[in-house]
Amino acid sequence: MIEYPAQADAPHSHLPFSPCTRFGDLIFVSGQASVDSAGAIVTDTFEGEVRRSIDNLRRVLESAGSGLQYVVQTRNYVRDPADVAAFNRIYPEYFRPPFPARTTITNCLPEVLKYEIECVAVMPPALR
Repeated sequence: MIEYPAQADAPHSHLPFSPCTRFGDLIFVSGQASVDSAGAIVTDTFEGEVRRSIDNLRRVLESAGSGLQYVVQTRNYVRDPADVAAFNRIYPEYFRPPFPARTTITNCLPEVLKYEIECVAVMPPALR
């Protein structure tokens, strides 16, 4: 059975997608960008947008009963290839070795966004 965990304090979007879905022990989180809880884009420096996006990802995961430490794969979208070095510096602050599987794509976002992240995670062992 596919579940759509409630996201009381997680950011919501006016676009037609679920922030996350859960199937068994797997959690799939839609792309999280630098947005506020109502889904309005918050422009910032690249670093600020990365941090806000990953914090939004964390909030969505927690609302589903998981957390960043249970992420098994991330997909990262960086608008400007020149920002990849900064991204590689910030990423280990949130994800620890052994790191999740990761894909990073550049030149792929609209002008209004500098960064976006999506992931696949699992439920914590105690909740399986």
